[in-house]
Amino acid sequence: MSSKSIGLAWTLIRTDFKTRFHGTFSGFVWALLKPAAMFLVLMSVFSFLFKDPSYKLQLVVGLFLWDFFAEGTKSGLAALHAKSFLFRKLRVPLWILVIAAIANPFITLMVSTMVIVLFLTAIGQPPSLVAVGLFAFYSVSMTLIVVGFSLAASVLFLKYRDLNQVWDMVTQAGFFLAPIIYPLNIVPERFHFYFYIWPPTPIIEFSRAALVSGHPASVLAHVYLVLEVAVVLAVGTIVLKRMGPRAAELV
Repeated sequence: MSSKSIGLAWTLIRTDFKTRFHGTFSGFVWALLKPAAMFLVLMSVFSFLFKDPSYKLQLVVGLFLWDFFAEGTKSGLAALHAKSFLFRKLRVPLWILVIAAIANPFITLMVSTMVIVLFLTAIGQPPSLVAVGLFAFYSVSMTLIVVGFSLAASVLFLKYRDLNQVWDMVTQAGFFLAPIIYPLNIVPERFHFYFYIWPPTPIIEFSRAALVSGHPASVLAHVYLVLEVAVVLAVGTIVLKRMGPRAAELV
């Protein structure tokens, strides 16, 4: 990756970030306040609905990770279509446009992570450095999955315009397939494999185990996660390389 590519990616990310909060009173502060406010609202509401503090935290962790997955893939899918004026006139690497598109959801995820860690510390359950490190690894894994999906979906969307509607339906169904509002252990173990095929599932489960339960997943489980991330990235890269040269024609 050349310094020129990094500079271009940073310029696009910074421009999108400024545009997102242009004209607001507090500017980028909203990027910090929104996840924190959402966390407080969710914890307040769930405190009345659920008495088990562990379940509340597991639910919030799952919701924040899912929100990043859903928002990131939605933004990534439309990345090339939204910035088609750039690659039609200039020789811009398409992957840079995809990375720039998911930067804002990633920033929100990072802020959400800090809020969760600070909350756990404030209530006397500070996560260990290992747990924080594992959660950072899971966040990066989720990001790479979103990137891999977006690399393929963004160029396919230029040709198949119904793809965004299809993905909306998939994510709606996927919200219930991933163990967000229910613990996975209520599902018979023989069906767990099918749940883990859905990429958000292992990341949500492993994140909860590290941050809330304090029992990290096994080495074999992490190997599976790495393989899953590698497959999604590989497929996304292959599709972009094959269809990318014709992107300008497809717009």
